[in-house]
Amino acid sequence: MAIQNIFVVGAGLMGSGIAQNAITCGYNVVLNDQRQEALDRARAGIEKALNRDVEKGRMTAEDRDASLARLTTDVTMEGGRNADLVIEAIFENLEAKQAVFSALEDICPEHTIFASNTSSISLTALAAATKRPTRVVGMHFFSPVPRMRLCEVIFGLLTTQDVLDAVKEVGEKMGKTLIQADDKPGFIVNRALLPMLNEACVIVGSYIGSVEDVDNGMRLGCNHPMGPLELADMIGLDILLNVMTVMDQEIGAKYHPSLLLRKLVVSGFLGRKSGAGFYTYENGKKVGVNPVLAHFQSVAR
Repeated sequence: MAIQNIFVVGAGLMGSGIAQNAITCGYNVVLNDQRQEALDRARAGIEKALNRDVEKGRMTAEDRDASLARLTTDVTMEGGRNADLVIEAIFENLEAKQAVFSALEDICPEHTIFASNTSSISLTALAAATKRPTRVVGMHFFSPVPRMRLCEVIFGLLTTQDVLDAVKEVGEKMGKTLIQADDKPGFIVNRALLPMLNEACVIVGSYIGSVEDVDNGMRLGCNHPMGPLELADMIGLDILLNVMTVMDQEIGAKYHPSLLLRKLVVSGFLGRKSGAGFYTYENGKKVGVNPVLAHFQSVAR
């Protein structure tokens, strides 16, 4: 089955990034969100990104216009009526994701593949909420989607090979390198990465090292492109906390989220998207360490 029409649920950072990547690779995309303002913001962001690509010579004006013509938005689930592939990209909550698939069950054609951008939740559990468990699969993209080259494909207990082949073809057409993971908590990347990010939070919260020293240590000592705390801010501290909580419940105390991480999220410091996390940001640019962490800075030094 050749996939041409994609229905993306969730117009946040991930959903809009997936939509942008897909339309520039020739797919017709309907972007869905419950809030019209989220859809308007997503479309404006996509247009701005494509205009920047034209200015920098990465695409032509004609290609930009053709890409934008392939994008429509819809605040209802009716936009999934002609979908060959659904990509759910809402927040990390099993019941909410199951509700999306349940709502689309009688709207989408029988051949439609249900994919989730989940970074930790069981695909087998998601599939159990549908009448098509063999057609449920994970497509875990990484942010920012148009620039990040990886897509993690996760198969549930009942996912069939033809579904895996179809989503791999989509991922390759979108320019991604694909890795395949079994349906175990955290899959491959987050199973290895998130304990490091969480431990960096523990180090700061335990007064062992400052925010900047932790990030400089991992950047310069391990040749990472950015420090773990800056990366956590980019991912979103709420997302990090949600995934660590799932892994803590599924695997055990090794993945118990840091107290400092939990405090920051409860206080509304979610990282770059909220303007402050471990660092503060203006127009998406890092300004300095979040002043509320000054005590940790001074004690560590």
